[in-house]
Amino acid sequence: MTITGKELQLRQLMEKCGVQAFITPSTDPHCGEYVPERWKARRWISGFTGSAGTAVVTTDKAALWTDSRYFIQATDQLQGTDYVLMKEKIEGTPTIAEWLGSVLKKGDTVAVDGWVNTVSEVEQLQNDLKAYGLTLRTDIDPYAEIWTDRPGVPQSKAFVQGVEYSGERAASKLSRIRGKLGDNAILVCFLEDIAWALNLRADDILYTPFVVSYLIVTPDSAVLYINKEKVTDEVALYLKGEGVDIKGYDDIISDLQTIEMPVQYAPDKTNYAAYSAIRNAVSKPSVISEMIMFKNDTEIRGYRNAMEKDGVAMVKWIKWTLENVPQGGQTELSLAAKLEQFRREQPLCMGISFESIMGYAHHGAIVHYDPTPETDIPVKPEGLLLIDSGGQYLDGTTDITRTIPLGPLTHEMKRDYTLVLKGWIALGSAVFPKGTNGTQLDGFARQAMWRYGINYLHGTGHGVGQFMSVHETIDLHQFRMQWRPTPLLPGMTITCEPGIYIEGSHGVRHEDTMLVVGAKFGPDGQALWTPAEGGTPDADQGLTFGPYYTFEHLTLCPILTSPILVDMLTEPERLWFNNYQQMVYDRLAPRLDDEHKAWLRNVTLPI
Repeated sequence: MTITGKELQLRQLMEKCGVQAFITPSTDPHCGEYVPERWKARRWISGFTGSAGTAVVTTDKAALWTDSRYFIQATDQLQGTDYVLMKEKIEGTPTIAEWLGSVLKKGDTVAVDGWVNTVSEVEQLQNDLKAYGLTLRTDIDPYAEIWTDRPGVPQSKAFVQGVEYSGERAASKLSRIRGKLGDNAILVCFLEDIAWALNLRADDILYTPFVVSYLIVTPDSAVLYINKEKVTDEVALYLKGEGVDIKGYDDIISDLQTIEMPVQYAPDKTNYAAYSAIRNAVSKPSVISEMIMFKNDTEIRGYRNAMEKDGVAMVKWIKWTLENVPQGGQTELSLAAKLEQFRREQPLCMGISFESIMGYAHHGAIVHYDPTPETDIPVKPEGLLLIDSGGQYLDGTTDITRTIPLGPLTHEMKRDYTLVLKGWIALGSAVFPKGTNGTQLDGFARQAMWRYGINYLHGTGHGVGQFMSVHETIDLHQFRMQWRPTPLLPGMTITCEPGIYIEGSHGVRHEDTMLVVGAKFGPDGQALWTPAEGGTPDADQGLTFGPYYTFEHLTLCPILTSPILVDMLTEPERLWFNNYQQMVYDRLAPRLDDEHKAWLRNVTLPI
């Protein structure tokens, strides 16, 4: 069926239900960023395949909102449809409510599916629409009727994430959660929170090892709501031993309606349908999400081990790519497949952590470009190749970007490569006092390129899970121009990924995953800007208004130096970069054969 045909069916159903607009987001009942096929309704109705976006269909118009990562992609994919592209955060772009207010008349009704919209989203939309005399319904799921071949709820088997990787039993985590609840219960819809709290994983979502379920924790019980076909005897016995009961996935509403005690819910991580069933609802940020941010010693050791394995895969792939692209026959998809092969050869690898962003030449300017058979292009021994990818290992999740020079480059490409490197170093070597948040540090990554009138619109960094989501807790600790109040504290993981994107030409991004650690200071009182192994600041070092923190770079992969305009680097930048490259060699060399060790030694020589 064509996109136009799907719109016609939706409009017919809207007319039957008495609504004049329907809004389709990118989410599912569990408020996740990456969703199972069953809930990819926005892709089905619009044809746009990016991970973020919202489609709005009225009786005679259609529009799609998405962010800067997908402007180019959305422009291409919406061609031939009725959809108008709305570029979020660009001056002059209306909000969804503003647009609906301009195309509908007072008294009209807008609808959303309460199962796939959060409480925060629904309440904000209700208020925004009210200003235009529009009302909102939350009880319609048109796709249950018009999407005739809609996939079912995922049915992969759940499995246990052993304490040798998690570092803490589920029973202990549940006890800590209860310590923050008092006499309240808590409803957990967010799959990341459930995976962490119960040390439970599955393959329900591509690239992200979550199990589709709900969790209710009370002062004296814990109930997992899950399709029972997913629970093996081994998992059932494990959950019983951790004090967790099992009930059917669809029992969540009826059970919520019977709970008399106050039930906490996180408005940005709870779907509106489940919230509506709570008799005594207490809005509060997720206590579990706040706990997930801090990694214990076992998890940190796992990250370091996973990053070494991932670094080996990356070294093998970069060397292989540089040797094989000149021979011809390589494309974006073939290179992505080769990198996945190298990752899967590593111990404890469970697959990749997201679809590899393999952008050659002008595709590198599409921030989240995923090559498909329709868009795949040959990769030539010239220009730049941007690869943003990651692996899922039982002991850690990785997220890394490198930009690979494949042959002759323009001066502009080299300049952009160097400007991004300067921002990556500035943020990656930052030293900051307790209480500093990611927004306060975000400008470190952008300052060098700002001096050239260049910027990027995506965030500079996000949390990374431990064998969970590559985008951890989504909106808590980030590097971002928009305000994020969560302070950066030891034990948090966060990426550093500035970039420059020149439409029609090239893209450059460098990205490491980092761990917040205590800063070390030398005998002269100056911070030692080393790329690894932070320490605990000493109170007798003369620090004022501390303690102070910095970053340990968990990612271990060389940055190729041929495009660097060394004269653009300061001496401290050059020394810090050389220290990072030496650390990469020292950590990875013991895991490499002589051929790859010699290659790595050559590409990590000081500049």
